[in-house]
This record gives sequence, structure tokens and C-alpha cells, in this order.
Amino acid sequence: MYGPYAQSRGPQAARLRQRKAELLRRFPIPDDLLPGSLSLSHLRCGKPTCHCAQAHDPGHPIWTLTFMADRKKRTLHVPKDMVEEVQRRVTAGRQFQDAVREVLTANAELLVLARRQRRKSRP
Repeated sequence: MYGPYAQSRGPQAARLRQRKAELLRRFPIPDDLLPGSLSLSHLRCGKPTCHCAQAHDPGHPIWTLTFMADRKKRTLHVPKDMVEEVQRRVTAGRQFQDAVREVLTANAELLVLARRQRRKSRP
């Protein structure tokens, strides 16, 4: 794992690592993929002497990773020095999800085809 988030501790972290290890043994899922999306927004800090207080200034850049966990939307501030790595991992995660969807869709389409062929072969 990468970054400061890899050193999480406690019973929940242990359960999550255990579940992840179980899934990785069952399926060849790359272990550094990230779900969700990375977005850039701007924020004004509120200090009257800061450059962001100027009307023409968009504000301070803030990077955020947004994803779903336990049916809840989660957001995580991403430090500027981690943006490139997180973006790479989010992109790889999206590519993996697309590949899985494609395989599942192909399986469903093969089932439909097999069913049609089975009907045609009946007398």
C-alpha cells in the first residue's frame, strides 16, 4: 500500500485488511485501485489580507476524492503532493471496473445466445 492511509490501525482496519486479503486470494484484483472520482474546487479562506479575498482570485485549490462506502457518500481531502498518485489509482480503478462490467455483460449475452440456440434445437 502507499501513503499515510496504509498505516491505519484498530479492529475495523484489521477487519478491512482481512476482508481485502480474502478477496485478493479469490480474485486477481490489483491492490492499489481506488473508487470514485478526484475533483478540484476552490475555497476562500476568509482572511481579509489573503490573495483569495480579491474578487478576481478563484481561491485556494482543494483536491477531493469522492466515493461510496457502506451506501454513504464519502469525501476525502487529498494533499497536493498525492494528487498525481491518487488520480492514477482512480483511473486504474475505473478501467478495472469497466473491464469487470464488460466481462459480466459478455457472460449475460452468452447466456442469452445459449438460450436462443437451445430453443432452436428443440423439435
